[in-house]
Amino acid sequence: MSRIPGVELAAFCDPDSTLMEEKAAKLTGPRPALHQDLRRILDDRSIDVVTIAACNHWHALAAIWAMQAGKHVYVEKPVCHDMFSGAQMMAAARKYGRIAQGGTQRRSSGSVRRGIKALHEGVIGDVYLARCVHFQKRDSLGVKEIEKPPITLDWNMWLGPAREQGFHRNLQPYNWHWFWDFGNGELGNNGVHFIDIARWGLKRQLPTRIASTGGRFGSRDQGQTPNTQLTTYKFDDGVELVVEIRGLPSNQEAGISSGVIFYGSKGHMVIDVSDKVTIYPTGQTTPEPVAPSTVEAEEPSSGRNATLAHFRNYFDALRANRRESLAAEIEEGYLSTAFCLLGNISYRLNREVRFDPRTQRFNGDTEADALLRDRCRKEFSVPDRV
Repeated sequence: MSRIPGVELAAFCDPDSTLMEEKAAKLTGPRPALHQDLRRILDDRSIDVVTIAACNHWHALAAIWAMQAGKHVYVEKPVCHDMFSGAQMMAAARKYGRIAQGGTQRRSSGSVRRGIKALHEGVIGDVYLARCVHFQKRDSLGVKEIEKPPITLDWNMWLGPAREQGFHRNLQPYNWHWFWDFGNGELGNNGVHFIDIARWGLKRQLPTRIASTGGRFGSRDQGQTPNTQLTTYKFDDGVELVVEIRGLPSNQEAGISSGVIFYGSKGHMVIDVSDKVTIYPTGQTTPEPVAPSTVEAEEPSSGRNATLAHFRNYFDALRANRRESLAAEIEEGYLSTAFCLLGNISYRLNREVRFDPRTQRFNGDTEADALLRDRCRKEFSVPDRV
Protein backbone atom coordinates (compact mmCIF):
# COMPACT_ATOMS: atom_id res chain seq x y z
CA MET A 1 0.00 0.00 0.00
CA SER A 2 2.96 2.30 0.59
CA ARG A 3 3.47 2.30 -3.20
CA ILE A 4 0.10 4.04 -3.66
CA PRO A 5 0.32 7.74 -2.80
CA GLY A 6 -1.91 8.82 0.05
CA VAL A 7 -2.51 5.31 1.38
CA GLU A 8 -1.15 4.39 4.79
CA LEU A 9 -0.95 0.83 6.10
CA ALA A 10 -2.41 1.27 9.59
CA ALA A 11 -2.85 -2.30 10.84
CA PHE A 12 -2.25 -6.00 10.13
CA CYS A 13 -4.53 -8.80 11.23
CA ASP A 14 -3.78 -12.52 11.30
CA PRO A 15 -4.77 -15.21 13.81
CA ASP A 16 -1.14 -16.41 13.58
CA SER A 17 0.97 -13.85 15.43
CA THR A 18 4.21 -15.39 14.14
CA LEU A 19 3.27 -14.92 10.49
CA MET A 20 2.00 -11.44 11.25
CA GLU A 21 5.25 -10.42 12.92
CA GLU A 22 7.27 -11.81 9.99
CA LYS A 23 5.26 -9.76 7.49
CA ALA A 24 5.46 -6.61 9.60
CA ALA A 25 9.24 -6.96 9.93
CA LYS A 26 9.61 -6.70 6.14
CA LEU A 27 7.88 -3.33 5.97
CA THR A 28 9.60 0.01 5.73
CA GLY A 29 8.16 3.07 7.38
CA PRO A 30 5.86 3.24 10.42
CA ARG A 31 5.07 -0.09 12.02
CA PRO A 32 1.37 -0.98 11.74
CA ALA A 33 -0.72 -2.08 14.69
CA LEU A 34 -0.98 -5.88 14.93
CA HIS A 35 -4.20 -7.70 15.84
CA GLN A 36 -5.19 -11.36 15.88
CA ASP A 37 -8.91 -10.50 15.99
CA LEU A 38 -10.38 -8.66 12.99
CA ARG A 39 -12.96 -7.01 15.23
CA ARG A 40 -10.27 -4.86 16.85
CA ILE A 41 -9.54 -3.32 13.44
CA LEU A 42 -13.23 -2.72 12.84
CA ASP A 43 -13.44 -0.88 16.17
CA ASP A 44 -10.83 1.63 14.96
CA ARG A 45 -12.68 4.57 13.43
CA SER A 46 -9.50 5.99 11.90
CA ILE A 47 -9.33 3.04 9.47
CA ASP A 48 -11.21 3.68 6.22
CA VAL A 49 -10.52 0.54 4.18
CA VAL A 50 -10.08 -3.14 4.98
CA THR A 51 -8.36 -5.43 2.46
CA ILE A 52 -9.26 -9.09 2.99
CA ALA A 53 -6.85 -11.86 1.99
CA ALA A 54 -7.76 -14.45 4.62
CA CYS A 55 -8.79 -18.05 3.98
CA ASN A 56 -11.74 -18.21 1.59
CA HIS A 57 -14.29 -19.15 4.27
CA TRP A 58 -13.63 -15.81 6.01
CA HIS A 59 -13.94 -13.51 2.97
CA ALA A 60 -17.64 -12.66 2.92
CA LEU A 61 -18.18 -12.42 6.68
CA ALA A 62 -15.12 -10.21 7.14
CA ALA A 63 -16.35 -7.97 4.31
CA ILE A 64 -19.87 -7.76 5.75
CA TRP A 65 -18.58 -6.92 9.23
CA ALA A 66 -16.26 -4.29 7.76
CA MET A 67 -19.02 -2.62 5.74
CA GLN A 68 -21.35 -2.66 8.73
CA ALA A 69 -18.57 -0.88 10.64
CA GLY A 70 -18.41 1.84 7.97
CA LYS A 71 -15.33 0.55 6.13
CA HIS A 72 -14.84 0.14 2.42
CA VAL A 73 -13.48 -3.25 1.34
CA TYR A 74 -11.17 -4.91 -1.16
CA VAL A 75 -11.81 -8.66 -1.11
CA GLU A 76 -9.40 -11.19 -2.58
CA LYS A 77 -10.59 -13.89 -4.93
CA PRO A 78 -12.72 -15.91 -4.59
CA VAL A 79 -14.82 -13.27 -2.88
CA CYS A 80 -16.94 -15.80 -0.98
CA HIS A 81 -16.99 -19.45 0.06
CA ASP A 82 -20.70 -20.10 -0.60
CA MET A 83 -23.46 -18.48 -2.66
CA PHE A 84 -25.51 -17.22 0.29
CA SER A 85 -22.64 -15.34 1.91
CA GLY A 86 -21.71 -13.79 -1.44
CA ALA A 87 -25.25 -12.52 -1.97
CA GLN A 88 -25.26 -11.05 1.53
CA MET A 89 -21.92 -9.38 0.90
CA MET A 90 -23.34 -7.67 -2.19
CA ALA A 91 -26.43 -6.66 -0.22
CA ALA A 92 -24.25 -5.08 2.46
CA ALA A 93 -22.29 -3.10 -0.13
CA ARG A 94 -25.52 -1.70 -1.55
CA LYS A 95 -27.19 -1.04 1.81
CA TYR A 96 -24.23 0.79 3.33
CA GLY A 97 -23.06 2.48 0.13
CA ARG A 98 -19.58 0.98 0.36
CA ILE A 99 -16.98 0.84 -2.41
CA ALA A 100 -16.14 -2.87 -2.74
CA GLN A 101 -13.74 -4.46 -5.22
CA GLY A 102 -12.90 -8.10 -5.88
CA GLY A 103 -9.30 -9.26 -6.29
CA THR A 104 -9.45 -10.52 -9.89
CA GLN A 105 -6.64 -8.16 -10.85
CA ARG A 106 -6.47 -9.06 -14.53
CA ARG A 107 -9.43 -6.71 -14.93
CA SER A 108 -6.79 -3.99 -14.48
CA SER A 109 -4.20 -5.52 -16.83
CA GLY A 110 -3.68 -3.24 -19.81
CA SER A 111 -2.94 -6.12 -22.17
CA VAL A 112 -5.96 -8.16 -21.08
CA ARG A 113 -8.23 -5.12 -21.30
CA ARG A 114 -7.02 -4.51 -24.85
CA GLY A 115 -7.56 -8.16 -25.75
CA ILE A 116 -11.11 -8.24 -24.39
CA LYS A 117 -11.96 -5.00 -26.18
CA ALA A 118 -10.70 -6.45 -29.46
CA LEU A 119 -12.69 -9.63 -28.77
CA HIS A 120 -15.84 -7.58 -28.26
CA GLU A 121 -15.11 -5.70 -31.49
CA GLY A 122 -15.23 -9.00 -33.39
CA VAL A 123 -11.54 -9.73 -33.99
CA ILE A 124 -12.28 -13.50 -34.06
CA GLY A 125 -15.92 -13.22 -35.11
CA ASP A 126 -18.78 -14.72 -33.09
CA VAL A 127 -17.37 -16.33 -29.94
CA TYR A 128 -19.00 -19.64 -29.06
CA LEU A 129 -16.60 -21.19 -26.53
CA ALA A 130 -14.17 -20.09 -23.85
CA ARG A 131 -11.81 -22.71 -22.49
CA CYS A 132 -9.89 -22.07 -19.27
CA VAL A 133 -6.90 -24.24 -18.38
CA HIS A 134 -4.74 -24.38 -15.30
CA PHE A 135 -2.11 -27.10 -15.21
CA GLN A 136 0.08 -26.86 -12.10
CA LYS A 137 1.69 -29.86 -10.44
CA ARG A 138 0.80 -30.08 -6.76
CA ASP A 139 2.78 -32.33 -4.44
CA SER A 140 1.10 -34.83 -2.14
CA LEU A 141 0.05 -33.40 1.23
CA GLY A 142 0.61 -36.64 3.09
CA VAL A 143 -1.38 -37.06 6.30
CA LYS A 144 -0.98 -34.87 9.39
CA GLU A 145 -2.36 -35.88 12.76
CA ILE A 146 -4.59 -33.69 14.91
CA GLU A 147 -2.53 -31.83 17.52
CA LYS A 148 -2.73 -28.89 19.86
CA PRO A 149 -2.53 -25.58 17.97
CA PRO A 150 0.65 -23.53 18.42
CA ILE A 151 0.41 -21.01 21.25
CA THR A 152 0.91 -18.22 18.70
CA LEU A 153 -2.21 -19.24 16.72
CA ASP A 154 -5.71 -18.18 17.76
CA TRP A 155 -7.39 -21.32 16.47
CA ASN A 156 -10.91 -20.14 17.24
CA MET A 157 -10.41 -17.03 15.09
CA TRP A 158 -8.73 -19.02 12.33
CA LEU A 159 -11.71 -21.39 12.20
CA GLY A 160 -14.14 -18.49 12.22
CA PRO A 161 -17.29 -19.50 10.31
CA ALA A 162 -16.12 -23.11 9.75
CA ARG A 163 -17.39 -26.02 11.80
CA GLU A 164 -15.57 -26.93 14.98
CA GLN A 165 -12.61 -29.24 14.34
CA GLY A 166 -9.07 -29.98 15.44
CA PHE A 167 -5.88 -28.34 14.20
CA HIS A 168 -3.43 -30.18 11.96
CA ARG A 169 -0.51 -28.88 9.93
CA ASN A 170 -2.11 -29.57 6.57
CA LEU A 171 -4.53 -26.73 7.21
CA GLN A 172 -2.36 -23.81 8.19
CA PRO A 173 -0.78 -21.74 6.73
CA TYR A 174 -1.53 -22.71 3.07
CA ASN A 175 -2.98 -26.14 2.36
CA TRP A 176 -6.44 -25.21 3.63
CA HIS A 177 -7.17 -24.57 -0.08
CA TRP A 178 -7.67 -28.32 -0.53
CA PHE A 179 -10.24 -28.81 2.28
CA TRP A 180 -13.93 -28.09 1.68
CA ASP A 181 -14.56 -26.24 4.96
CA PHE A 182 -12.00 -23.57 4.14
CA GLY A 183 -11.14 -23.51 0.44
CA ASN A 184 -12.72 -24.14 -2.95
CA GLY A 185 -10.03 -26.32 -4.49
CA GLU A 186 -7.99 -25.25 -7.50
CA LEU A 187 -11.18 -24.19 -9.27
CA GLY A 188 -11.58 -21.42 -6.70
CA ASN A 189 -7.87 -20.84 -6.16
CA ASN A 190 -6.45 -20.19 -9.64
CA GLY A 191 -9.40 -21.18 -11.81
CA VAL A 192 -11.42 -18.14 -10.77
CA HIS A 193 -8.89 -15.79 -12.43
CA PHE A 194 -9.42 -17.39 -15.83
CA ILE A 195 -13.16 -17.88 -15.35
CA ASP A 196 -13.38 -14.15 -14.73
CA ILE A 197 -11.59 -13.38 -18.01
CA ALA A 198 -13.73 -15.93 -19.87
CA ARG A 199 -17.00 -14.61 -18.47
CA TRP A 200 -15.89 -11.05 -19.26
CA GLY A 201 -15.02 -11.99 -22.82
CA LEU A 202 -18.27 -13.90 -23.34
CA LYS A 203 -20.34 -11.07 -21.79
CA ARG A 204 -22.09 -13.58 -19.56
CA GLN A 205 -23.35 -13.69 -16.01
CA LEU A 206 -24.46 -17.12 -14.70
CA PRO A 207 -24.95 -20.45 -16.50
CA THR A 208 -28.02 -22.69 -16.51
CA ARG A 209 -26.35 -26.14 -16.74
CA ILE A 210 -23.22 -27.24 -14.90
CA ALA A 211 -21.41 -30.57 -15.07
CA SER A 212 -18.15 -31.27 -13.24
CA THR A 213 -16.13 -34.47 -12.99
CA GLY A 214 -12.69 -35.42 -11.76
CA GLY A 215 -10.96 -36.76 -8.68
CA ARG A 216 -7.92 -36.64 -6.45
CA PHE A 217 -5.38 -38.80 -8.24
CA GLY A 218 -1.75 -39.76 -7.64
CA SER A 219 -0.46 -40.17 -4.09
CA ARG A 220 -3.07 -40.78 -1.40
CA ASP A 221 -3.15 -37.85 0.98
CA GLN A 222 -5.38 -35.88 3.32
CA GLY A 223 -6.71 -33.40 0.76
CA GLN A 224 -10.40 -33.40 -0.09
CA THR A 225 -10.77 -31.27 -3.22
CA PRO A 226 -10.00 -32.69 -6.69
CA ASN A 227 -6.57 -32.21 -8.21
CA THR A 228 -8.03 -33.03 -11.61
CA GLN A 229 -11.35 -31.46 -12.57
CA LEU A 230 -13.20 -30.82 -15.81
CA THR A 231 -16.18 -28.47 -15.53
CA THR A 232 -18.54 -27.44 -18.31
CA TYR A 233 -20.90 -24.49 -17.99
CA LYS A 234 -23.66 -24.09 -20.57
CA PHE A 235 -25.83 -21.10 -21.39
CA ASP A 236 -29.30 -21.25 -22.91
CA ASP A 237 -28.08 -20.19 -26.36
CA GLY A 238 -25.55 -23.05 -26.55
CA VAL A 239 -22.42 -21.03 -25.73
CA GLU A 240 -20.10 -22.88 -23.34
CA LEU A 241 -17.39 -22.07 -20.82
CA VAL A 242 -15.12 -25.00 -19.98
CA VAL A 243 -12.53 -25.17 -17.19
CA GLU A 244 -9.87 -27.86 -17.02
CA ILE A 245 -7.75 -28.23 -13.88
CA ARG A 246 -4.79 -30.62 -13.68
CA GLY A 247 -2.59 -30.95 -10.61
CA LEU A 248 -0.45 -33.77 -12.01
CA PRO A 249 2.21 -33.64 -14.76
CA SER A 250 0.57 -32.59 -18.02
CA ASN A 251 1.07 -31.25 -21.53
CA GLN A 252 0.15 -27.75 -22.70
CA GLU A 253 -2.94 -26.61 -24.57
CA ALA A 254 -2.64 -24.00 -27.33
CA GLY A 255 0.91 -23.48 -26.10
CA ILE A 256 -0.08 -22.55 -22.56
CA SER A 257 -0.37 -24.23 -19.16
CA SER A 258 -2.58 -21.54 -17.62
CA GLY A 259 -4.92 -19.09 -19.29
CA VAL A 260 -7.98 -18.75 -21.50
CA ILE A 261 -8.62 -19.71 -25.11
CA PHE A 262 -11.55 -18.05 -26.89
CA TYR A 263 -12.91 -19.76 -30.01
CA GLY A 264 -14.80 -17.75 -32.63
CA SER A 265 -16.12 -18.03 -36.16
CA LYS A 266 -12.99 -16.28 -37.53
CA GLY A 267 -10.22 -17.72 -35.36
CA HIS A 268 -9.17 -18.06 -31.76
CA MET A 269 -7.55 -15.86 -29.12
CA VAL A 270 -5.18 -16.98 -26.35
CA ILE A 271 -4.64 -15.04 -23.12
CA ASP A 272 -1.92 -16.68 -21.05
CA VAL A 273 -1.03 -16.50 -17.38
CA SER A 274 1.42 -13.64 -18.03
CA ASP A 275 -1.46 -11.65 -19.62
CA LYS A 276 0.01 -11.96 -23.13
CA VAL A 277 -2.73 -11.84 -25.77
CA THR A 278 -2.31 -13.69 -29.09
CA ILE A 279 -4.76 -13.94 -32.01
CA TYR A 280 -4.82 -16.81 -34.53
CA PRO A 281 -7.07 -15.99 -37.52
CA THR A 282 -8.71 -18.97 -39.20
CA GLY A 283 -6.34 -20.67 -41.63
CA GLN A 284 -3.20 -19.05 -40.23
CA THR A 285 -0.58 -20.86 -38.19
CA THR A 286 1.25 -17.68 -37.24
CA PRO A 287 -0.24 -15.41 -34.60
CA GLU A 288 -1.15 -11.76 -34.95
CA PRO A 289 -0.89 -9.08 -32.26
CA VAL A 290 -3.93 -7.15 -31.12
CA ALA A 291 -4.24 -4.23 -33.53
CA PRO A 292 -3.46 -0.99 -31.66
CA SER A 293 -6.08 0.87 -33.71
CA THR A 294 -8.88 -1.15 -32.14
CA VAL A 295 -8.19 -0.08 -28.58
CA GLU A 296 -7.64 2.97 -26.46
CA ALA A 297 -4.08 3.70 -25.38
CA GLU A 298 -3.46 2.25 -21.94
CA GLU A 299 -0.44 1.90 -19.75
CA PRO A 300 0.69 -1.74 -20.13
CA SER A 301 0.40 -3.69 -16.93
CA SER A 302 0.55 -7.38 -16.14
CA GLY A 303 1.54 -9.71 -13.31
CA ARG A 304 2.48 -7.79 -10.18
CA ASN A 305 2.05 -4.54 -12.06
CA ALA A 306 -1.58 -5.50 -12.76
CA THR A 307 -2.11 -6.13 -9.06
CA LEU A 308 -0.75 -2.69 -8.25
CA ALA A 309 -2.88 -1.18 -11.02
CA HIS A 310 -5.93 -2.94 -9.55
CA PHE A 311 -5.31 -1.38 -6.14
CA ARG A 312 -4.76 2.01 -7.76
CA ASN A 313 -8.05 1.63 -9.61
CA TYR A 314 -9.73 0.81 -6.32
CA PHE A 315 -8.38 3.79 -4.42
CA ASP A 316 -9.06 6.15 -7.35
CA ALA A 317 -12.69 4.99 -7.39
CA LEU A 318 -12.87 5.34 -3.62
CA ARG A 319 -11.58 8.92 -3.62
CA ALA A 320 -13.99 9.84 -6.43
CA ASN A 321 -16.84 7.88 -4.81
CA ARG A 322 -17.51 6.31 -8.18
CA ARG A 323 -18.49 2.65 -7.85
CA GLU A 324 -19.00 2.47 -11.61
CA SER A 325 -15.30 3.16 -12.26
CA LEU A 326 -14.17 0.02 -10.41
CA ALA A 327 -12.46 -2.53 -12.65
CA ALA A 328 -13.94 -5.45 -10.68
CA GLU A 329 -16.86 -4.22 -8.59
CA ILE A 330 -17.92 -6.77 -5.99
CA GLU A 331 -20.83 -8.05 -8.11
CA GLU A 332 -18.41 -9.02 -10.88
CA GLY A 333 -16.28 -10.82 -8.30
CA TYR A 334 -19.33 -12.63 -6.97
CA LEU A 335 -20.49 -13.77 -10.40
CA SER A 336 -17.08 -15.22 -11.31
CA THR A 337 -16.79 -16.85 -7.89
CA ALA A 338 -20.26 -18.34 -8.36
CA PHE A 339 -18.97 -20.39 -11.31
CA CYS A 340 -16.43 -22.03 -8.97
CA LEU A 341 -19.08 -22.70 -6.33
CA LEU A 342 -21.57 -24.14 -8.82
CA GLY A 343 -18.90 -26.32 -10.41
CA ASN A 344 -17.91 -27.74 -7.03
CA ILE A 345 -21.55 -28.45 -6.15
CA SER A 346 -21.89 -30.48 -9.34
CA TYR A 347 -18.62 -32.26 -8.59
CA ARG A 348 -19.61 -33.12 -5.01
CA LEU A 349 -23.00 -34.42 -6.12
CA ASN A 350 -21.38 -36.34 -8.98
CA ARG A 351 -23.98 -35.21 -11.51
CA GLU A 352 -25.10 -32.37 -13.74
CA VAL A 353 -27.15 -29.66 -12.06
CA ARG A 354 -29.63 -27.18 -13.54
CA PHE A 355 -29.50 -23.64 -12.19
CA ASP A 356 -31.88 -20.68 -12.44
CA PRO A 357 -29.83 -17.45 -12.56
CA ARG A 358 -32.93 -15.38 -11.84
CA THR A 359 -33.79 -17.04 -8.50
CA GLN A 360 -30.22 -18.24 -7.88
CA ARG A 361 -31.58 -21.62 -6.89
CA PHE A 362 -31.39 -25.01 -8.55
CA ASN A 363 -34.40 -26.24 -10.52
CA GLY A 364 -36.39 -28.46 -8.14
CA ASP A 365 -33.17 -29.83 -6.62
CA THR A 366 -33.24 -29.59 -2.83
CA GLU A 367 -30.04 -31.63 -2.51
CA ALA A 368 -28.12 -29.08 -4.55
CA ASP A 369 -29.88 -26.13 -2.89
CA ALA A 370 -28.63 -27.37 0.49
CA LEU A 371 -25.05 -26.71 -0.69
CA LEU A 372 -25.69 -23.05 -1.49
CA ARG A 373 -25.14 -22.02 2.14
CA ASP A 374 -22.44 -23.08 4.58
CA ARG A 375 -23.33 -24.21 8.07
CA CYS A 376 -21.50 -21.68 10.22
CA ARG A 377 -20.74 -21.56 13.91
CA LYS A 378 -23.14 -19.21 15.67
CA GLU A 379 -20.54 -16.61 16.67
CA PHE A 380 -19.39 -16.32 13.05
CA SER A 381 -22.57 -16.90 11.08
CA VAL A 382 -23.42 -14.72 8.08
CA PRO A 383 -26.61 -12.82 9.02
CA ASP A 384 -29.91 -13.40 7.27
CA ARG A 385 -30.33 -9.63 7.16
CA VAL A 386 -27.33 -7.34 6.77
